[in-house]
Amino acid sequence: MTPLPTVPTVPTATYRLQLQPEFPFSAAERAVPYLAGLGVSHLHLSPVLEAVPGSTHGYDVTDHRTIRQELGGEEGLRALAATARAHGLGLVVDLVPNHMAASPAHNHALHAVLREGPDSAYARWFDIDWEAGDGRVLLPVLPGRLPEIRERMRVSDGALHLDGQAFPLRAGTEGLPLPELLDAQWYRLAWWRLARTELNYRRFFTISELIGVRVEDPEVFGDTHGKIVELVRDGVIEGLRIDHPDGLADPEGYLERLHEATGGRCWTVVEKILTGTEPLPPAWPVAGTTGYDALRYVDGVFVDAAGADELLDVYREFAGRAGDRGGIWEATARRAAYKVVTHELTAETTALTRIAGRICAADPQLRDHAPWALRTAIRELLVRVPVYRTYRAGGEAVLTPDAARGAKAAFAVPEEAAAVDTVRDLALGRLGDGPEHVAFRARFAQTSSALRAKSVEDTAFYRYTPLLSANEVGGDPGRPAVAPEEFHAYCLRLARDWPATGTVLTTHDTKRSADVRAGIAVLSQCPSVWAALLEEVAGVPAPDPHLAWTAWQTAFGFGTPDPDRLGPAVLKSVREAGLHTSWTEPDAVYERAVTDFVAAGPGRIPLRAASEAAFALEPHIRAQMLGATLVQLTMPGVPELYQGTEREYRALVDPDNRRPFAIAPDDDKTVLVRAALRLRRRHPELFGAAGSYMPLPASGAAAPHCLAFTRGEGATPEVVTAVTRLPLRLAEAGGWQDTELTLPPGPWFDLLDGVREFPGGTVKLTELFDERPVALLSRKAVREGGALRHA
Repeated sequence: MTPLPTVPTVPTATYRLQLQPEFPFSAAERAVPYLAGLGVSHLHLSPVLEAVPGSTHGYDVTDHRTIRQELGGEEGLRALAATARAHGLGLVVDLVPNHMAASPAHNHALHAVLREGPDSAYARWFDIDWEAGDGRVLLPVLPGRLPEIRERMRVSDGALHLDGQAFPLRAGTEGLPLPELLDAQWYRLAWWRLARTELNYRRFFTISELIGVRVEDPEVFGDTHGKIVELVRDGVIEGLRIDHPDGLADPEGYLERLHEATGGRCWTVVEKILTGTEPLPPAWPVAGTTGYDALRYVDGVFVDAAGADELLDVYREFAGRAGDRGGIWEATARRAAYKVVTHELTAETTALTRIAGRICAADPQLRDHAPWALRTAIRELLVRVPVYRTYRAGGEAVLTPDAARGAKAAFAVPEEAAAVDTVRDLALGRLGDGPEHVAFRARFAQTSSALRAKSVEDTAFYRYTPLLSANEVGGDPGRPAVAPEEFHAYCLRLARDWPATGTVLTTHDTKRSADVRAGIAVLSQCPSVWAALLEEVAGVPAPDPHLAWTAWQTAFGFGTPDPDRLGPAVLKSVREAGLHTSWTEPDAVYERAVTDFVAAGPGRIPLRAASEAAFALEPHIRAQMLGATLVQLTMPGVPELYQGTEREYRALVDPDNRRPFAIAPDDDKTVLVRAALRLRRRHPELFGAAGSYMPLPASGAAAPHCLAFTRGEGATPEVVTAVTRLPLRLAEAGGWQDTELTLPPGPWFDLLDGVREFPGGTVKLTELFDERPVALLSRKAVREGGALRHA
């Protein structure tokens, strides 16, 4: 057993690998020498606990006690850890505390609950409202209505079988006739469409196949975290990524318990999606977030604000009302929220209404609120939560009096609007601390996070598409550009408050990889070129102009016509948007038209080579790609590389971006990545809690086009990052001309070519960027025999 360190080992950089049966622990082990040579300090593994057989992602956990056998089991994981350690690498693991697979054939805990009912020892694991289900758990798994399916059911070996699924039987019911047998179970098999309105267990977002887990219960926490904690204490795991903490009843309490269980010796980051300038709760015992906030700031600083406004005008003229009634982001997001809360989350709002009704019925001061009034108040307050959810502290700043006033305006009878005050007070914990009160507050926050994710990320982002590069988790499509001053202020906050937080540009969940987004972001610098390109391809008929805009812009960022990859991504986008078709109510005719359009147009025509103007954008796209990469790798925080992104990596929404990892040839991006990662690994003191970050302003006519900063030890700058912003606008304005950057005292060595040396003082940007649009300079190097080595 390796003794635990007294403090967490903070990675210098992590590399995310998507484990799956096609890429198990042994395959990851074979990649270790290459990844160690790249310069990362830790491998970040997707979930490793037992999951549904064949799962390509692992978030459908079935057994917390076991490392997934399809990946090689615990023996394979420990072997990977040993090989990684031999090459100087540690392991970070993705942990899924919020939910499990709702598959009784594989989920042992759920199997026991369905067999034994509310008296099962595992009943406390899940948020099941037994009263709402007439004493039974609704299982919405049938492909049709029960009378149409019943004849396909069979009973054998103590289980009920249907189309490859197996359900446990309550003791003593096996010999009953089928109709009586079905009625005698602790569950009710039902048509899958009933999940939207009748479900009586908490789930992950709107996915009924994933059932929520009550890790707020100490016993449940212990049962579901024992194996992971053992691996942490054995030194196999050095870091944890916490998936979807906003789904938990008490995120802070969970993180405190996890911190205690791991002895505080585990680097931990949370998949917390921050909205705008929302801060991460400072009391959380974590190193920071997984980095979607950094993604927004890095992407945004490479967007031209004025050009984005022009592009919005072009979008409104082109798409008209075919997208979402005129292209106003705030209105689109609000309509999407109403759509989700009144349709997809009906079961969740119904559950909240039941809890609120029980509280009111038991309190003489709260009686006589009509159920419909409570439901309306819940719905109207939920859609007015401006962030993902409330926490223990600060709820009043989220559920504001203004939000209450807006919610009351939805009531035709003012007297009934008093329900808003009751619901708000319940959500803020002002009306008591009994079990029902605590349950309501937690479920309101959990539903709020689900609503935000489904309405913004998975609906509005597909309905409002002027600049698709801004439509990423944590992003703000209504304000896609970030000024350099704003970016620097963000980095200074990170360096001060969260120096070990995660930063990312591409993840397994990004809708478009960073290099695809870089291509799209360039369009903010040339709206007229984009408009002209759309005119050139107007001869390819599309089902509607909004789809045409979205598909062509996706294809432009992707860069290479490929109907086999573009087609599924575009089809997913129209289903998520829900304007003409959806996952649950598909329009086969419309979807066929979408597929035919992609095959004839975006999947066939090389748009970036369609005209001289479009082809001329390639060097500017490259500058965006390299600039964003270098900024992310050297800004405050722990950078993560998603598998394959050390070179140009073009991928679309899952499952396209979750293909098994494979080593590919290097390119100029790899040279940059390797130089930055090796610098971080060699000199962690410059980039960690003791390091410093300082903006380095340029001077001259083109100064706004240079983004530069220093990293150092204390007040001494040791590294300079300088990149080109908005390169097309720069070229149109005549280039760098006399613009200069004043370097701190040198000598400074160029880590990207190993040849150039600068003495310090002023340097012309025409000289600094003469070979490439980015520069990484270090004083922590010396020259030996014409080559550089780190000091």
